[in-house]
Amino acid sequence: FSISPILAHIIVNREITEPDAVACYLSDDLAYTHDPALMKDMDKGCRIMKEKIRAGKKIRIISDYDVDGITSNYILYQGLQKAGADVSYDIPHRIMDGYGMNVRLVEAAYADGVDTIITCDNGIAAAEQIAYGNSLGLTLIVTDHHDIPFQRQEDGSISYNLPSAAAVINPKQKDCPYPFENICGAVVVYKFIQVLYDLFGIDRRESEVFLEIAAMATVCDVMPLCDENRIIVKEGLRRIQHTNITGLQALIEANHLEEKKISSYHFGFILGPCINASGRLTSAKDALELLLCEDKELCRQKAEALTQLNAERKEMTANGVKAAKEYLESTGHAHD
Repeated sequence: FSISPILAHIIVNREITEPDAVACYLSDDLAYTHDPALMKDMDKGCRIMKEKIRAGKKIRIISDYDVDGITSNYILYQGLQKAGADVSYDIPHRIMDGYGMNVRLVEAAYADGVDTIITCDNGIAAAEQIAYGNSLGLTLIVTDHHDIPFQRQEDGSISYNLPSAAAVINPKQKDCPYPFENICGAVVVYKFIQVLYDLFGIDRRESEVFLEIAAMATVCDVMPLCDENRIIVKEGLRRIQHTNITGLQALIEANHLEEKKISSYHFGFILGPCINASGRLTSAKDALELLLCEDKELCRQKAEALTQLNAERKEMTANGVKAAKEYLESTGHAHD
């Protein structure tokens, strides 16, 4: 492989020893990424979506409010629009709604005349809310990557509780043949858009515009950097240096990174936290609107606001740590 003995030793220490696995580990060739059609319900979910788009039905995306959720929402929104969908988005509010899809969000979609809800980075644990959506006559498609909820029976066996959605796309399902389950929500929807593009006759390579966003989500959601995740992040880091996403360019400039080579560190500790800060302190829609914005001056304002919000979040964290230490010292537990 034309690598140094030290690098070879590191790779072997990571239990990567078969020639194909080593080649994949060292490669940045997207040909090593897995076929999205292998994911359970992927074809089914995309065919349902194609029917809804062709029929002019209103579609709503509901995501989580962290980096993975916001970027998943972005990828779905842009991809569905390109396929001709009448699409809108919603994100739960951290304080008012808490995590995941809830009845309020389902009722809001129904009141707006939405026909189909597609989740991203959430939904696998929303069996009750999805059943309620079904009762209203909505069509629901779940895309997620979290563990499947389960119950342990008295005899020690496990029964899994899947939501009653029209399609459930999650590589962690036990009967899902997809060969790598440790992908984030943004990569799941990136794969969804690839298959949807195939169905609409759109060149699948056009989905590659989402790679820097999927790479950021992979790092920020702390996915293991092996298998296809490694290739997605490598390629995403290469592309982000010249990203065409105006909002992302503005966020890079707001953090004075335009002259630097962006690394996974910048994803995980500078850019990602700015996106996360909106979901923690205001509304995650602020970060999504930045990514969707194409007006340079407006993007600059939004990016600076998010960067300032992240600075406030860091200060609140530091104050929290200080208060915790003072409490421990005042109670005599500082050395416990």
